[in-house]
Amino acid sequence: MSQDDVYTTREAALRLGVSLRTVQLWVESGTLPAWKTLGGHRRISREAVDRLVREQEVSLEIEAADQRLTILVVEDERSLQELYEHTLGGWDLPLDIITAADGYEGLLMIGEKRPDLLITDLSMPGMDGLRMIRTLKSAPEFRDLQIIVVTALDDTEIEDRGGVPEGVTVFRKPIPFAELESIVREHYTGSP
Repeated sequence: MSQDDVYTTREAALRLGVSLRTVQLWVESGTLPAWKTLGGHRRISREAVDRLVREQEVSLEIEAADQRLTILVVEDERSLQELYEHTLGGWDLPLDIITAADGYEGLLMIGEKRPDLLITDLSMPGMDGLRMIRTLKSAPEFRDLQIIVVTALDDTEIEDRGGVPEGVTVFRKPIPFAELESIVREHYTGSP
């Protein structure tokens, strides 16, 4: 092999973004194949280092994908679904926005996609938002799902329908995007 095909341990450490000692430990453990020169210096093939760099990049991509928030919007009006998708998508956050047209479809999406946050209307044909929320709150695996209601119903109408469970945030239409953005950003960063 030529000098262009190998790294010293120091060059490998710089390329990998780790300490010299880490490279030495990887060499000793066999994680990074190397050999010693007649003078006792370790040499590592560029190919082995480049392969490890690619593995690190893939690992970081997977980690970054895990940091995306999935938001489910349950709304029967297609124009409002599109408004949510467009507005939330413009917040410059790593969000995956999915939609459902009623509570039944919402429950299916929740079981399939496991969203981090649910934004739902209450008045919908088929299974309404209240029934969907009550179903979720009765299932231990979904009790901690953050739920936000955006509705045109007033407090009396909501109470007449049995009210929303404790811990559910309720907003009135028109959609309060500034408040939603604040909640989503807090949910993403974990701090207000």
